[in-house]
Amino acid sequence: MLQFMNNLILVWLNASLLDKEEKKLFDIEQIMDKLIDLGIDLGKNLLGAILIYIIGRFAIKQIGRLLAKILEGRKLEVSVQTFLRSLVNLLLNLVLAFAIISKLGVETTSLAALLASAGVAIGMALSGNLSNFAGGLIILVFKPFKVGDYIDGQDASGTVKEIQIFHTILTTLDNRVIYVPNGTLSSNAITNYSKQEKRRAEWVFGVEYGEDIDKVKAVLQQIIHADTRILDDPAPLIALKALSASSVDVIVRAWTKTSDYWDVYFDINKKVYDTFNREGIGFPFPQLTIHQSTD
Repeated sequence: MLQFMNNLILVWLNASLLDKEEKKLFDIEQIMDKLIDLGIDLGKNLLGAILIYIIGRFAIKQIGRLLAKILEGRKLEVSVQTFLRSLVNLLLNLVLAFAIISKLGVETTSLAALLASAGVAIGMALSGNLSNFAGGLIILVFKPFKVGDYIDGQDASGTVKEIQIFHTILTTLDNRVIYVPNGTLSSNAITNYSKQEKRRAEWVFGVEYGEDIDKVKAVLQQIIHADTRILDDPAPLIALKALSASSVDVIVRAWTKTSDYWDVYFDINKKVYDTFNREGIGFPFPQLTIHQSTD
């Protein structure tokens, strides 16, 4: 395209330099032939660029599918697979862009020199993305979490869906999608709720003053042992935690599989409420005793 513009300018300059007599002799057909030739060359370049784009996009898709099969065959973690696929896709698209630019007549060597000279400015402008890229590498190497884990970061919580070049994609419990920069995740505290196979659940149940604490503990012991999802090792703990202002607080700590944690937590709450009501164990409510002086 640049070559076409240069040739058109040269034709115009040559025509403008001719004197009146020469202009009379100037063959308009030669100008038209020249313009037609230039148009044909431009059309060829455009057609070639379009073909390169179509073939290149098809090749990139096929390479992506082949890469996905290879990575799955090597049984790499899903987080590593998504990161590598995203990186390869970016590099292949850059190669395709350079091929199209070259076909249109732009010298890639000049373009590369221009990019190199502007490298410092571009690096400063993209410093955030570069830190996110480095953060993605840190996540893959040190593995604070992987795809499928539920994590709690600085500003977002959710299940890890993908780890891409610059961002980690989380899905929340209400099915929202959050794109968290990798730099933020790699440089701040992260709570991984799925890392360990077991988690400890904790409940605090308040009962009225005057209740038989041994009876309360025995009832809680029966409820805990009746639930097969609660592990025997480590053994559950039931103890008197505190004498609060309006209640006697009994704490229960029990271990379960991480996948069963929330189901166990909510089910035990319901079982305790139903069982305490059936056994006549009263739940407290805030009370304030006022003594009035007779003086």
